[in-house]
Amino acid sequence: MADELPEPETETEEPIKQRKNGLYPGVSDELAENMKSGWADTELRDLQPIPQAEHTARRRAALSARFPGERLVIPAGNLKTRSNDTEYPFRASVEYAYLTGNQTEDGVLVLEPKAEGHEATIYLLPRSNRENGEFWLDGQGELWVGRRHSLAEAEQLYGLPAADVRELADKLREATGPVRVVRGYDAGIEAALTDKVTGERDEELRVFLSEARLVKDEFEIGELQKAVDSTVRGFEDVVKVLDKAEATSERYIEGTFFLRARVEGNDIGYGSICAAGPHACTLHWVRNDGPVRSGDLLLLDAGVETHTLYTADVTRTLPINGRYSEIQRKIYDAVYEAQEAGIAAVKPGAKYRDFHDAAQRVLTEKLVEWGLVEGPVERVLELGLQRRWTLHGTGHMLGLDVHDCAVARTETYVDGTLEPGMCLTVEPGLYFQADDLTVPEEYRGIGVRIEDDILVTEDGNRNLSAGLPRRSDEVELWMAKLKG
Repeated sequence: MADELPEPETETEEPIKQRKNGLYPGVSDELAENMKSGWADTELRDLQPIPQAEHTARRRAALSARFPGERLVIPAGNLKTRSNDTEYPFRASVEYAYLTGNQTEDGVLVLEPKAEGHEATIYLLPRSNRENGEFWLDGQGELWVGRRHSLAEAEQLYGLPAADVRELADKLREATGPVRVVRGYDAGIEAALTDKVTGERDEELRVFLSEARLVKDEFEIGELQKAVDSTVRGFEDVVKVLDKAEATSERYIEGTFFLRARVEGNDIGYGSICAAGPHACTLHWVRNDGPVRSGDLLLLDAGVETHTLYTADVTRTLPINGRYSEIQRKIYDAVYEAQEAGIAAVKPGAKYRDFHDAAQRVLTEKLVEWGLVEGPVERVLELGLQRRWTLHGTGHMLGLDVHDCAVARTETYVDGTLEPGMCLTVEPGLYFQADDLTVPEEYRGIGVRIEDDILVTEDGNRNLSAGLPRRSDEVELWMAKLKG
């Protein structure tokens, strides 16, 4: 990485400060003058709106109708320092991305109330200034980090007026009337509104935007399918290189899937769980530094995130050598049966909890049948005794967040009713910890989860991730074919 970046001049024209241990002592007047001119006009004209523009406009209209007469402020967020002068890759807040389709740092969407409805403006950083040298002297200047859209270009892309975000804080300080802001993303914007908002009012805004995402529109469903399709190819990639993972570690699996995510999408939707052997019993095993051994199982829980930030979330538990052992198949088939029951319960009009209850009942029946817990089944379920081995809920909403709509009200989410357009995971599992003395030794260290992304349709459901086999015999045939 280049490391000779001088700091820009301030508005008061103070001398440019040299970066400590930089190789250049400063910028000569001649060089500064030279850098102002000789650049081609790169303005992009006649741009087409982004594909989701009509959907984001409809979402903003619904937001406007919910909070008439109030100023609404939704920030994208700022860059976060990783170490010293390097930053983490930026990901816009889901609320901002959902309402604008824009993904650039420091952006802010503001809905200004008017007599009827609101006027929406997207506040962004304009092109870097070439007259004062910002474009090549500032750490976030375009010469260093790449071109950004002009405000005029942004208006064409996102279908709403664009303005300079550097002027927004002062405008907000002078604002009067009720204001709501989505907190936690932009400290500067929050500081400008510190005497104008309350936590309770802001939470209502955040909850509304979370619940608005419960039912996906046609654009979102298409993006989720893209994410899943790329994820399917990523799982195929992993199966083809399991021999290389055996020679190295779980990191080879992680890197293989990440390559697919970066080539076909924006990123991974969450930290990939590449859990071989007993690591499969750790629900969020993301260290991915353990051995990959023939005869063990690999629990791969991973999802590609699209360029529009929608993510898949799929899990398969695979025999590393291509064949399940007798005890592995016994446990795997129990989880498969539970998932089948859970998926069958996903349909419009059903309670959200139904798919979880259906899957948990099957798993509990198996645990009682195997003699691992004393029945009857109803008693075990009432006391939750099966949770020692099932551990987690059977699914969650999916979308811009892997655990989407997380701050929705309980009565509209967990205690709610399924509707067409909702997308959720169904992911039962059984996990027998390596040190669990309450189960026979042959069970210990085996963890199995099967997870698919299920869309609620008008007449039932559709498994978006049906491209990956689930039944144990089909998994073995699929792996054998991929390995050649």
